[in-house]
Amino acid sequence: MHAKDILIEAHGRIRDEVHAAVEDLGSDALNARPADGANPIAWLIWHLTRVQDDHVADAFGLDQVWLSGDWTGRFGLGLPRRDTGYGHSAAKVAKVRVDSAGLLTGYYDAVHDQTVGALRELTAKDLERVVDEGWDPPVTLGVRLVSVLSDDLQHAGQAAYLRGLLQTRSA
Repeated sequence: MHAKDILIEAHGRIRDEVHAAVEDLGSDALNARPADGANPIAWLIWHLTRVQDDHVADAFGLDQVWLSGDWTGRFGLGLPRRDTGYGHSAAKVAKVRVDSAGLLTGYYDAVHDQTVGALRELTAKDLERVVDEGWDPPVTLGVRLVSVLSDDLQHAGQAAYLRGLLQTRSA
């Protein structure tokens, strides 16, 4: 199995987890905060998708799906167009409110499709290409892709945990 096949498989699993975390949830559950300052499911899924979209587009020289597919307008969050949620205060987290799980999965699926398309063209040599010289050592494409996977899996897991917590509370 080639590295690109492993990366594609991993992204497929993230997609499954994103869908499972939001499936059949209404607006109240998606936007519920389990405690003051805690991140709701909607923010967690939006943020992991924004990070993947931003980082993959940058690394492969692509347009962000958020911008090119007018997801900015569809979400209507009142945040800067390129905001990914990184470093959000509790007040900014509160701006990320969605009415439906379909909006979140629609955006995630569009980003997933672009990511997988880019990964299909990947060669082993591409993984060594430096994509960010702002770090010491500079970040290679391989390291960036693993970083995105790690971030996405953590946030998808947090969303799944929060879903379970909310369902336990309402039972």
